[in-house]
Amino acid sequence: MTSLATLSPLTLHPHTPHHIANLSLVNIAARQRMLSQRMILQTVMAANGDAEWLRAAHGSLLIFTESQQHLDATIKKLEPASAQKLTDTYDGPNGVGPVVQAFMRLMRSTLDQIEAGSPRVPATIAELVGHTDRILAALNTATTAFDEVSQAGSDAMMKELAGIVDDIQGVAKEAKVVSFNAQVMAARAGQHGREFAVVANVLSDITGEIDRLTRKAAVLAERSRRR
Repeated sequence: MTSLATLSPLTLHPHTPHHIANLSLVNIAARQRMLSQRMILQTVMAANGDAEWLRAAHGSLLIFTESQQHLDATIKKLEPASAQKLTDTYDGPNGVGPVVQAFMRLMRSTLDQIEAGSPRVPATIAELVGHTDRILAALNTATTAFDEVSQAGSDAMMKELAGIVDDIQGVAKEAKVVSFNAQVMAARAGQHGREFAVVANVLSDITGEIDRLTRKAAVLAERSRRR
């Protein structure tokens, strides 16, 4: 098993600091948990005088800060119920926002002290490590809230999709009746109804295809709902 001392800073350094938009809100919130622990580890190693670990810690803090800013900005753009839930999670009476902000301030202060060679570094490192459980619990709470909001959005979308499928199936049934009646009328019209019969047959084919697609959509919607 590889010891902590033999790990390279790059092992714990994120690859790309600006690929935030490609992740879902739930994934970003979950990644914040991992980044918080990564930063603490990198900072502890940097306190031993390793410049590479210090750069790695700065990089992780940058990503953490950008991700948090992205989450904060996105919350304001969500529909009211979701935005309120997440706002309460961060800014409510027991909100996690102050914990996250305090952690970022402590991390910046620690890195600044390490760079300056401050004699306060050991005490600050101890404070930072002591903050581990608190920040992790806060970020777990935030991730759970984002997950619940995401799930609620998926459920609402599936319900709307099911309603649309029902509407399409209703139209398809009516079109089938029209097609059948048209075929009957065409048959009664004999030679004069030949062209009308062609149209009726095409309409029948279209309604059959609509039926097939709506059944497929209904199966997919039900499968997604059960996940």
